[in-house]
Amino acid sequence: MGAKTGLLVYTDGEVLALLNRVGAADLGRTTAMMRRLYPGWAVEAAGGSSLWEAVYPPDGRAYAGSWPGVELVCDRRVMVDRPSQLPEELVAASVGRRMVLHAMHSVVDWLAFGVWEDRRLIRSLSLSPDSGIVENIGEPLPFEVPYWAGERPAQIVPWPDQEVKPYPLPFHPLEMGEDALRALCGFVVEGRPKPGDVDADAIELHGFLVRDPNGPDPAEKEAALRAAVAAMGRPRTYVLGPDSTLIKQDLGDPIA
Repeated sequence: MGAKTGLLVYTDGEVLALLNRVGAADLGRTTAMMRRLYPGWAVEAAGGSSLWEAVYPPDGRAYAGSWPGVELVCDRRVMVDRPSQLPEELVAASVGRRMVLHAMHSVVDWLAFGVWEDRRLIRSLSLSPDSGIVENIGEPLPFEVPYWAGERPAQIVPWPDQEVKPYPLPFHPLEMGEDALRALCGFVVEGRPKPGDVDADAIELHGFLVRDPNGPDPAEKEAALRAAVAAMGRPRTYVLGPDSTLIKQDLGDPIA
């Protein structure tokens, strides 16, 4: 699993029905929504993308669409450790409707999601194997029940020469993350789609460059990133062997 998401969805009704009937998002309407959600920020139109490809946009870029009854934004800014601490301007936009946050990152097996009804947080969960359960507010939603009941234990392939240890959580966050994405937003980014799922690849979103005028200079951030990459050692590469163990591979070796 290699999925990453940073997604907000606002709806006036059932998300599956609403997203299954949207057409092309109006640029003017979507731009107005972005300016409401990013007050005081520089918002500039850029190239668009499909929802399926846009759920984890590059830093400093957002993808969005606004239609009657449903609006959505893909942005790394919403990937907060605790959904209850989502920026207030984003929560305020949920007045009179439902808002869903879905965020996960495969590198650290982290999942977070939240559900608000008319600005009131009714369910929040954030967890990863390293940090444990960071936030757990409200009653579990139906798609969560088999995970908490121990019916979906994590299946882990250990690294070579590494002791096999129990997974720190009763389930794998990314596996729950896909079920959460389907239940709350109507589609998945990994795994097999089911009949009736939203065709996320068919939903075209507008792209925007978004910049906090009080934030760090983008050029300075890029220079710091390049310096960090230059200081890294050689990467380690592994392939899955015939007995399902991981085999270290030199960069010059052909892939088996």
